Amino acid sequence: MSLNPPATQKSFLNLSHVNMHTVSISDSVSLRIYSGTEPHNLKIADLQKGLILVINGTEAVGEGTGFGLPVLVYSGETYFSGTSRLHVSQMGDRCIICKEFTMDRVARNSFRNVTLENPAARTFIEHLSDVYQKHPQLRFLTLKGLTEKMGIGKAFPKAAPMGNVTVTYTVDNTRITVKADFKSLKKRGLRRIFMLNEQGSQFFTKYTDSRGTELMDSEIGAWNGTSGEWACLKKLRGEIGFRLWTARGGILRRGREFLEGSLDWVGLDYEISRKVDVFEYVIDVLGGERR
Repeated sequence: MSLNPPATQKSFLNLSHVNMHTVSISDSVSLRIYSGTEPHNLKIADLQKGLILVINGTEAVGEGTGFGLPVLVYSGETYFSGTSRLHVSQMGDRCIICKEFTMDRVARNSFRNVTLENPAARTFIEHLSDVYQKHPQLRFLTLKGLTEKMGIGKAFPKAAPMGNVTVTYTVDNTRITVKADFKSLKKRGLRRIFMLNEQGSQFFTKYTDSRGTELMDSEIGAWNGTSGEWACLKKLRGEIGFRLWTARGGILRRGREFLEGSLDWVGLDYEISRKVDVFEYVIDVLGGERR
């Protein structure tokens, strides 16, 4: 698969600073990005997000991180971004969005499967989710409190920054080319890099891939590798969704977690070697052509 050519450095000279920007994909689907930490949903309310899918005016991100959100795993901490600068430029039909993430927040207890790699803990969450959904009479239980007591909690305090990650999103019709630059990071102690691509689990419930795999809801799993040329998440009814292609230098994994009031994300995330300076990949937004 050939990728769209990345924007040249010269094109960034015309970028304008903005606090929020929305790009229309079709009559019903848009992409939105903020310079702040909006939307403030659940555990990751105070963290930066990437591109958010908007369907019929509703942000379909749930507790997801959006498309193209960097996470860094160092030997002692997992780093996120709480601060950013956002710039946008239009080049003909292409919209170029450049977001510079300052990696200045750390995880306490856990986050997703980046730090939550304990199979027993994952099984515990899945069990609670099943109980909660299949037995409404038990919903008086404070499941969120139970998960926090098990060490699966929320806390992202500020920390000394480990540098910046500059992510450029080039939106061309229904295709997004994501280019992440890690060259300004402190590399000492860096173990792994993740690029998260997540939206809300209640919007996108069906997983498919180029090898014919079809999974629904909890069948998607918590931290499983994908195979083939591409993987896709869609709404159960209709063709709205997103497809990610395999990319050189990254391992593509699928994941989903839902626990009412605590967890609500589904996504396709790349695990990248710490030695990679620039990582580029493609997302196809499914849901119609431009107006």
